[in-house]
Amino acid sequence: MKEKKDILRLDDIHYQIDNQVILDSVSFTLGEGEFKLITGPSGCGKSTLLKIISSLMDPTSGNLYFDGRAIGEISPEAYRKQVSYCFQTPALFGNTVYDNLALPYQIRQQSPDERKMQADLTRFGLPEAMLTKSINELSGGEKQRVSLIRNLQFMPRVLLLDEITSALDEENKRNVNEIVHQLVAEHRLAVLWVTHDTEEIAHADEVITLRAHGAEQQEQQHESA
Repeated sequence: MKEKKDILRLDDIHYQIDNQVILDSVSFTLGEGEFKLITGPSGCGKSTLLKIISSLMDPTSGNLYFDGRAIGEISPEAYRKQVSYCFQTPALFGNTVYDNLALPYQIRQQSPDERKMQADLTRFGLPEAMLTKSINELSGGEKQRVSLIRNLQFMPRVLLLDEITSALDEENKRNVNEIVHQLVAEHRLAVLWVTHDTEEIAHADEVITLRAHGAEQQEQQHESA
C-alpha cells in the first residue's frame, strides 16, 4: 500500500466569539487519498472548522499547514485552487447551471469544457439539458450536486464537504457517496466531510467527533473505504 502523504495539518485550532468557545484545541491531519468525516451535535463548530480550513475564516489561535507550509505563506488564490469547499447551502451564481460550471474556467482564464460539464451532470444523475436551466428552477438536491460538480471541474487536492447530501433521496445519496469514493481512489483526493449520515460514517477512514463547547475526539475506523 502506497504511503499516504499528509496534505493538511491542524495544530491546536481554537475559535471563539466573545466569551463563547466554538472550537478548542482541534488537531488532526488529512492525507492524500484519505476520507475523513466530521460529526457532532448542532452548534459544535463543524461548519466553522471547514470555513477555517478553507481560509474563509481565521482561527482565534492555532496553526493550519498545507504541504508543511503555514497557509498564511500561501496566496489565497493559489490555496483555494487546491482546497475546494462545498457549502451545505450552495452559493450559485449567474443565471444558469452553465454560468456556474463555467466559473472555474473563467477564474483560470480557460475556455469552458462543455463536454466535461455534460458528462459530469450525467455522472451525478442530472440530465445534460440542465446545463441551460435557470438556477432559480433547481431543487435543493440539484443545487447541491451542481455546486459539487462546479468544484470538481478542476480536481483539487482537498475537498471539503458540508452536509452536501442533506437534500438528496437515498438513491442519489448513494450515487454521490460512490463517486466521491471513486475520486479518492483514482486521484488520491483528500476528503473531509461533515455529515450525520450513518452509511457515510460506516465507510470513513476516520471519524472526527466534535463535542459541544469545542471538545474534539477521533475514532479510527478502517484502512479503506
